[in-house]
Amino acid sequence: MKVISYKSSSFKNDLGILFSRQVCPAGIEKPVREIVDDVRLDGDKAISKYALKFDKAELSPAQFRVSDREIREAAGKTDAATRKAVDIAINNVAKFAKARIPRGWTFSPRPGVVLGEKFSPLNRIGAYIPGGTAPLVSTSVHTVAIAKSAGVREIVAVTPPDKDGKVHPALLYALSKSGATEIYKLGGVYAIAALAYGTKTIRKVDKIVGPGNAYVTTAKKLVYGDVAIDMIAGPSEIMVIADKTCRPDFIAADMLSQAEHGSGLEQAVLVTDSDMLIEKVKEQLAEQSGKLKRSGPVAKVLANGVFFILVKNIPDSAEIANLYAPEHLEIMCAKPDRLAARINAAGAIFIGEWTPEPVGDFVAGPSHVLPTAGTAKYFSGLTVEQFFRRSSILKYDRKAFLKELPHIAKFAELEGLDAHGRSATIRKQYSVDSR
Repeated sequence: MKVISYKSSSFKNDLGILFSRQVCPAGIEKPVREIVDDVRLDGDKAISKYALKFDKAELSPAQFRVSDREIREAAGKTDAATRKAVDIAINNVAKFAKARIPRGWTFSPRPGVVLGEKFSPLNRIGAYIPGGTAPLVSTSVHTVAIAKSAGVREIVAVTPPDKDGKVHPALLYALSKSGATEIYKLGGVYAIAALAYGTKTIRKVDKIVGPGNAYVTTAKKLVYGDVAIDMIAGPSEIMVIADKTCRPDFIAADMLSQAEHGSGLEQAVLVTDSDMLIEKVKEQLAEQSGKLKRSGPVAKVLANGVFFILVKNIPDSAEIANLYAPEHLEIMCAKPDRLAARINAAGAIFIGEWTPEPVGDFVAGPSHVLPTAGTAKYFSGLTVEQFFRRSSILKYDRKAFLKELPHIAKFAELEGLDAHGRSATIRKQYSVDSR
């Protein structure tokens, strides 16, 4: 744990170091590229090899895809409380997504001209659902259910198998209920490569969405251009802005919620104007972390990824939050809405002490697939719009075209594009309708 205080002469330098975290750690691109290239060239053969190497699962190409029977059996193995939680989350996420589906529109800005936009759902997308130390059942909802709401016809989900070549029943239930049309037992870098390039068994997709570890993120970065992606996102993080009136046990619990994700590279940051609150939160972090099941990963984050930023006054925290650009930003100080209005770079903003980050992770509605490592300055979280292609609509009648023809011709002349110019001027001789 590290305290960064405005009272210190190294305050700005310490903040600069904190703000400069990396999405993809140096040194991993080369091995990731080797796996991606191997899958691109050897397809199913490479998939079987890496499933055994990384997931300890012996899978033939015929076993890559989860069968309908496995999906039916998974529903039977999933308890009623889990099914209800998944169903409620799907309903909430789908409702939020459908409320913001882009609609085609046109208008006439000048006589004889009609302009607008058309939105068409993508045909085939891939959703990466992390497995690793725990199956992220909620990610099924926060990716697949949004794609289904957008009207995507083919929704391909990939998730790492266990050593027996199985997928957690609750995860299969969630994927099926959310709308996945194909589910494959693939994980990590080799899964991203399979989605991007396709194999004999798995057809390539148009876009890949979903979170992952640094290796998955680097793989998405490498295949970008051959396939679309949602964003480049690294390990999870949370920033909490709180004053002395806030409960230290709430703050510590929320910080630990992100520390337990598993990579050990997560960050949890408290920004406050109270020295006393920092000390109380430290005590709560020590006390609560000792009771958690995933104490190993949490201990790594407590040692290297927990930061306390002491500011002179709470309004200063808005500037710090915008520079840090957190994946998750909780605002628990007095008049939180007023401070939230000043935030312009955060993946998701949680306002008030009764809106802890896990409501966004699981049931609220907006997707929990969010930009991290400062990329919230230029990336946004996953939304239903990202499952659409946008096409411009342009329509001129003859009179409107002829009115603007001189300007079109002038641009073509300026840029030395004779064919562009002729494409326009050739129509001038037919300006009189001889029919």
